[in-house]
Amino acid sequence: MTRPLIIGHRGAPGYRPEHTRSSYELAIQMGVDAVEPDVVVSRDGVLVIRHENELSTTTDVADRPEFADRRTTRRIDGLEHVGWFTEDFTWDELARLRCRERIPGIRPDSAAFDDEEPPLRLRDLLVLLDEHRAGGRDVIPVVEIKHATYFASQGWDLAALLDDELRAAGWRGRRVVIESFELTVLRQLRARVARADLVFLLEMEGAPVDQVAVLGSDARGYADWLRPDGVELLAAEVHGISLDKTVVLAPDADGRATGPAAVVAQAQERGLAVFAWTCRPENAFLIPEFRTGGLAEYGNWRGEWGVLRRAGLDGVFVDHPDLGVAYFA
Repeated sequence: MTRPLIIGHRGAPGYRPEHTRSSYELAIQMGVDAVEPDVVVSRDGVLVIRHENELSTTTDVADRPEFADRRTTRRIDGLEHVGWFTEDFTWDELARLRCRERIPGIRPDSAAFDDEEPPLRLRDLLVLLDEHRAGGRDVIPVVEIKHATYFASQGWDLAALLDDELRAAGWRGRRVVIESFELTVLRQLRARVARADLVFLLEMEGAPVDQVAVLGSDARGYADWLRPDGVELLAAEVHGISLDKTVVLAPDADGRATGPAAVVAQAQERGLAVFAWTCRPENAFLIPEFRTGGLAEYGNWRGEWGVLRRAGLDGVFVDHPDLGVAYFA
């Protein structure tokens, strides 16, 4: 069995605030094959690396009096959110912010690095990867497009913005993986970025917001896409699927893993690459069978990851790259 692609999920957020330069640098130093930036949009059309377009959970924006009047309410993907949003800031304004640990109660060691680094643009990460490539480390970007339907309603075409960014950075002919929970933007990218590997993100609950926007309650849910007929349709649309690890673990009513789930092999038989997200060692993120203490303590993560390893996945997303590289090797 070949080892899966090890993807530094937002860099190395088990040790540094996510999506910071030091988080990505550490992931690369620890030996990942790829890193995953999430991209959203600024008011002036810059692709910014943030897990969400709401900023207060991962930056110091709420502590900055000059931006107090930017606090507002947005309805995004059917839910109301209150806070500060990237689309209300220019890139120059966003660059004045400083990043913070998103879950300090679980990761206080990472929170010790709060307020030290500014957010990054996608172009900043691509330049960083170019620097490492010149030094002999070729690391793949796995770009997740966030809230494509929402941003389209604000007048932004994320497929066009990403295509332009890859072209300007000299990455359009190189291997890039692009993922989204929405098929519409992946279809748009298929027509634009011929060499990109397109990956559809899937979980057990809910439905793609782009399909809900058009079809309402008739939209095919994520669970429907995971069935054999859904996988068959996806094989004609994308190059791979990326599964919530719970799908692969398939826990029973008592929280005990019954996987690996059959969908992994079914998808691979149809030519799809299969990734899983996200491998984390803390009890807060393990299914009940593998929890052994407090939420911030490491549980029996090897037991849980063992189920994922037996699944023969093509890629795994990890928050602690050193653990992921060592275990899945």
